[in-house]
Amino acid sequence: MKSNSQSPFKVNLHELPRRAGEMKSYHLEFQAPEPIGTPMLAIKAGSNLKIDFKAEAVSDGVLISGRVVSEAEGECGRCLDELREDVDQEFRELFMYESRKSEDEEDDDEIFAMDGDLADIETPIRDAVVLAMPLNPLCKPDCQGLCSECGERLEKLGSGHSHEKVDPRWSGLAGWQPK
Repeated sequence: MKSNSQSPFKVNLHELPRRAGEMKSYHLEFQAPEPIGTPMLAIKAGSNLKIDFKAEAVSDGVLISGRVVSEAEGECGRCLDELREDVDQEFRELFMYESRKSEDEEDDDEIFAMDGDLADIETPIRDAVVLAMPLNPLCKPDCQGLCSECGERLEKLGSGHSHEKVDPRWSGLAGWQPK
């Protein structure tokens, strides 16, 4: 995940006065430059992202809280069918003014800082979306998955479906017939 100065996630908060309590609402809509999610389920690159948020000036920085809306695509963790899932996730993060940042560089890894009047909201959005996605997405809650032997959907095969189990140690004798 690389971010450059042209990133659509970088928001200019120049119009927001730096007095505690001041607030301004924003609406962004653009196509995702990179996938956001997990290998099994993600907002694909090129998908439409709608981001509504408010920026509120506080004593140490700007508190940004809002919602990202999009559609994720992926595959069911049991049957591998294609699935689509609506994404409507809230996010909230405090962006510290540069002048309020700690001198200790170890603390900076966990703190989001403004770059002048710019706030890069990509990481808080990614974190919120990824943490809200299921680890094992399902096409429907009662998906039975695939048969481990033949690979067919268990729903279509019925309850009597089975395969003859042959012990691999006896497989050499499988075609043998006594004379």
